[in-house]
Amino acid sequence: MTTVRAFIVEDNPALRASLAGTLREMARIDPVGQAESEAEGTRWLTHNPALWDLAIVDLFLGDGTGYSVLEACRNRDPKQKIVVLSNHATPETRRKCAQLGADAVFDKATEVEDLIDYCVRQRQERFFSAPSSLVKPPMAPH
Repeated sequence: MTTVRAFIVEDNPALRASLAGTLREMARIDPVGQAESEAEGTRWLTHNPALWDLAIVDLFLGDGTGYSVLEACRNRDPKQKIVVLSNHATPETRRKCAQLGADAVFDKATEVEDLIDYCVRQRQERFFSAPSSLVKPPMAPH
């Protein structure tokens, strides 16, 4: 596998579709699913832990909040990342998200490129970093 599998929790259907396309084309991230509510997102993420690497969560959903999604995923595998993409990325919101286990917070209006860069880095770290056991030590001089 050479991609990161992302699950998107966002209540705006146009934004979900746009984000999925952007992730696929620009970051080579595979959007494996989407949810528009807290309950739907929480249920999928917690019942399918082996099927996702990255979750992108909006905070204010039509039905529930992303805060509850973050809380429900606190005990995920450390390799799984959860980021918040919100119109309300204030310093206080960023602190609260970090306390609930978010790996990063991005503002929808000004930091979408930063989100894409983050996704690219996640992909590169996951698939292009050689495990230390595979790195050969330097040759000793003769």
